Amino acid sequence: MSLFRILNRNPVDAELLATNPTVNPYRFAAYEIYNRLRWDLDIESWRSRRRLLAWKNRYAGRSSVIVCNGPSLLKSDLSLLKDTFTIGMNKINLLFERSDFRPSCIVSVNPLVLEQNADFFNQTNIPLFLDNFARRFVHPRPNVVFLHSASQIKFARDCSVSIYQGYTVTFVALQLAFHMGFARVGLIGCDHSFNAKGPANKTVVSKDQDSDHFDPNYFAGGVRWQLPDLAGSETAYALAGAVYAAAGRQIHNCTEGGRLELFTRMPLETFLQSPP
Repeated sequence: MSLFRILNRNPVDAELLATNPTVNPYRFAAYEIYNRLRWDLDIESWRSRRRLLAWKNRYAGRSSVIVCNGPSLLKSDLSLLKDTFTIGMNKINLLFERSDFRPSCIVSVNPLVLEQNADFFNQTNIPLFLDNFARRFVHPRPNVVFLHSASQIKFARDCSVSIYQGYTVTFVALQLAFHMGFARVGLIGCDHSFNAKGPANKTVVSKDQDSDHFDPNYFAGGVRWQLPDLAGSETAYALAGAVYAAAGRQIHNCTEGGRLELFTRMPLETFLQSPP
């Protein structure tokens, strides 16, 4: 079966294929060109690009908080975020039944998550930034922006062309926050630690309950999910930190606990009270 048919039938992370020694580099490069042209010639890409350009530097110089999905999220006082622009991710909607918190926008790029959470994505009016694979499940409408994911290891300062997934949706959120112009970004619920063990990026079947996210039903009941790639995530985080620092911007880790030490730690309340 050709590489084109494999990739069109099964959503595979391009960055994994790029480092897979069994994939012919010329065939992979041909697929990348094909993938690029297929998206660029799609009318939905032009709609999404216009919407992304409208978000460009909209919040220049301000502060934002990226709300990650680790168990420690339940330790954060989300009431402090009432007047702050927040970026939620993936299945953050599972928090809505127990909290009045609503993110300013939501980002999701993993094919399995996009399919599993499609019902919510099709119903919400919250602005959504979704990998264009979501078009298989999510209806285009004004609050939906589709992203093009490229395999090139790069931090997208302008997300209107492509983003790099970097093995974690948090890295995509950091790119979007930079695109929007935020000078300071705080992370909460970014535990960077998982009880589930196994080969990085391997697709596995979930157990009855999930202890690695803020909700026990996040990945539970036999749904498929991909094991984390902590080393790959750290490489992406380091790249994000370097780009932010070079631009005179800041990333702070405001998570309660966790094991991510690449960014300066700061209590959430202190972060929110500090001037941009």
